[in-house]
Amino acid sequence: MQTRLDRFISEALAISRADAKKLISKSAVTVNGTVVKKSDIKVDTDTDEIKANGKSLTHEQFVYIMLNKPAGVVSASTDKNDVTVIDLVKDEFPRRNLFPAGRLDKTSTGFVLITDDGRFAHDILSPKHHVPKSYTVTVDSPVTDRVVQAFRDGVTLADGQLMKSAQIIPSQDGYTAQIILHQGVYHQIKRMLGVFDIGVNTLHRTAIGRLELPDSLSPGEYIKLTQQQLSLITSDMFTEN
Repeated sequence: MQTRLDRFISEALAISRADAKKLISKSAVTVNGTVVKKSDIKVDTDTDEIKANGKSLTHEQFVYIMLNKPAGVVSASTDKNDVTVIDLVKDEFPRRNLFPAGRLDKTSTGFVLITDDGRFAHDILSPKHHVPKSYTVTVDSPVTDRVVQAFRDGVTLADGQLMKSAQIIPSQDGYTAQIILHQGVYHQIKRMLGVFDIGVNTLHRTAIGRLELPDSLSPGEYIKLTQQQLSLITSDMFTEN
């Protein structure tokens, strides 16, 4: 892709265009091994080797971030009163228009995907694509075989809305359960369990698609995802006609 050198440096280093021009003017930038001092030259981001202070730079059109959301943080781009998931990552990505691709309640924890790729977010959130999402919940009443079968058949919510078939796997005592959903409805798990007078104490998202939140990622920590990791999210995705 052809672009101006100063624009490429700005995006690759997440700095202002003015700072990129200063870097170039100080002979700190090379293109294919040659020092370049003109900011407006065109470079090919696919074929040219571009370095700043001796470090090779690459252009990322979009970024994809796995965040382990702590309780008390809201799944939003901005909020006047609360810390958002974007607040936790924005210092590393100051010039990106990031947003959460899907939401968790303020009190819930776990895997939130953050990106600036609107098309990717739309694809994985579309009800036609059925990207599964996995959760661990603790509850105030035991999950029974009746609840397991009802989830499998499709729970009808209190407002009459019929949910798609879902999987719930209770622990031996029934007070902890693994849940896999294939759709995203507001407060879906709490509303589905509420049909059976079961209250949710904690809710933690453990996976999107086949991409699991690693145990090593502490609450509030995040990692950039690779293309291989992203493929685990979309590997089972299909389009419903």
